[in-house]
Amino acid sequence: MPDYFIFVPAYNVSATLADVLGRIPPAVMERAEVLVIDDGSKDDTRGTFERFIADKECAVSGKACADHLQYERFERNLGYGAVVKRGISEGLRSGAKFIACLHGDGQYPAEKLDEFFAHLESARNQPANGSCNEPAGVLPDGGMLALVQGSRRLVPGAARAGNMPLHKRLGGAFLTALENLAFRQKLTDRHSGFIVYNAEFLKTLDLAKLSPSFDIDLEIISIADARGYRLAELPIPTRYAGETSNLNVVTYGLRVLRQTWRRFCLR
Repeated sequence: MPDYFIFVPAYNVSATLADVLGRIPPAVMERAEVLVIDDGSKDDTRGTFERFIADKECAVSGKACADHLQYERFERNLGYGAVVKRGISEGLRSGAKFIACLHGDGQYPAEKLDEFFAHLESARNQPANGSCNEPAGVLPDGGMLALVQGSRRLVPGAARAGNMPLHKRLGGAFLTALENLAFRQKLTDRHSGFIVYNAEFLKTLDLAKLSPSFDIDLEIISIADARGYRLAELPIPTRYAGETSNLNVVTYGLRVLRQTWRRFCLR
């Protein structure tokens, strides 16, 4: 039974997938099961994965990468929400204590997974009495720590330095400010997809009722906040290199506003 489960949403990521998998720290890989979920890619994402695990240089504690990495493919594109639900479901099935979402397009830092897992493990072993110094966004006397989200805004200017497009910087800042009015716990970057979850919290979710779209991350965070779980965030670098995004920003923004309005109505 692994301590960690990492699921990798992958859609047309043949150019980046091998680098993402290769940046997972060996100490994490030794304790992890990794599942690449191909959401009906039209490129050679499968071939990239197969070549990666066949590489003789790819080994963890003497074991081949194939002992730690698995691949699953949807025959048609089902959307980000379906991938996240599948990843969480398989993570819970594995019995892992912590479950991470690591995007296959290279925007998020696989090399920082050890820091995120360590933070959750530390919180798991400490009483929730405010005796430890938590990062921004944590209630000092709250309950179980549900998740740690990577923030591209904890370090001032980091989003701009990492070439995040202007419309995403402004849109993300506006939506996060609005959401912070609605939600109990304040965060600096609610739209980062780099999230490591406590499996005990995920067991409480009805996955079938969650959004099928990109706003599923925000929905899960909203549920945790509403139920009194603690949230945390740690800084991550911003990485944009001109890649094509599959996110429709208008549709996503409207879905986020709907989530925020629901939270306002429940206050």
